[in-house]
Amino acid sequence: MNAAEQAKNVEVATKIATIVNLFKAIYPAARSDLKPWLNNSDTRKLLDPDSIDVGFHFPGVSWRLKVRCILFQIRLYEDPVDGDLRAIGIEASGHDYKGERWRFSTVDNWQFLGDTIPMEDGIANLRDFSRQTLEVFNRK
Repeated sequence: MNAAEQAKNVEVATKIATIVNLFKAIYPAARSDLKPWLNNSDTRKLLDPDSIDVGFHFPGVSWRLKVRCILFQIRLYEDPVDGDLRAIGIEASGHDYKGERWRFSTVDNWQFLGDTIPMEDGIANLRDFSRQTLEVFNRK
């Protein structure tokens, strides 16, 4: 679900702003997109209400990441007892004018899959960003 729609309270909005700032600290030229999904009936059928989705667009191709944009989907779990919202993983995908170029998931083994994967320092940066994002969403 679009991050802009998930920012239902100050705590969640602050966490979203924090991860945007974390990404921009690594890639200052990137532009954040808190509404990466179109608002139409086809897209609404596919949205996961238990995720916070944020896109980042580069002014051209990021040669380190080998894409023009990245979609991050932060998977959430709300504890039914205490109501705490926790991040249980991150799914990311990199895209260019040809479509999806790579995928990355923290759920399994933190590996990149695709026909064009980022350079080693890009991989390290995205893994570090994902680790920090999980920490932001899971700290009390």
